[in-house]
Amino acid sequence: MTEATTGRTLIIACGALTREIRAVLAQLPGGDIVDVEYLPAHLHNRPENIAPAVDELLTSRASSYDHVAVGYADCGTGGHLDAVLARHGVSRLSGAHCYDAFAGQSVFSALQDAEPGTFYLTDFLARHFHQLVFVGLGLDRHPQLRDAYFGNYTRLVLLSQTDSRELLALGQEAASKLGLTFVHHHVGLEPFAREMKRLIPLRVS
Repeated sequence: MTEATTGRTLIIACGALTREIRAVLAQLPGGDIVDVEYLPAHLHNRPENIAPAVDELLTSRASSYDHVAVGYADCGTGGHLDAVLARHGVSRLSGAHCYDAFAGQSVFSALQDAEPGTFYLTDFLARHFHQLVFVGLGLDRHPQLRDAYFGNYTRLVLLSQTDSRELLALGQEAASKLGLTFVHHHVGLEPFAREMKRLIPLRVS
């Protein structure tokens, strides 16, 4: 028996998840017929814009599909994204942010309980740390702001989806720039794949 998607499926997702979503869909029977609309990753710097952007796409695209899901967690929207999704009858990734989805909520909770003063990176954020975080927060122009933003943090944890020396080096560099202790925690793709499978309807044939 094989599994395939039921009808046409649309996923509206954060651009920071592009590689991981493509990797998961490549492993799923029928994953090649799932359409994905990616919103810009830099929306995370202005989370108040995430819910309106998702709402706009749901309004314009959802009626063309049999099933629609959203590849965001709450992601700092303070429940506004959930209000949009409830209105459209659409599900999203579990948890407060993508760290929950990548690590699994129990693993992430344990990491956070062990050290609340932790700044997290995923593979994407490690690759784009300089532009999204360092430049995005103005630390390149105003280095004195580092303590204002990160003075209460003690460590940086890289939650890696892939094993890569390049990513480790980028994570270590990011930790050094922020004056934080570097910790690497490899989570792989399986927790995220479980979340994606939950969002995509499958049938056995």
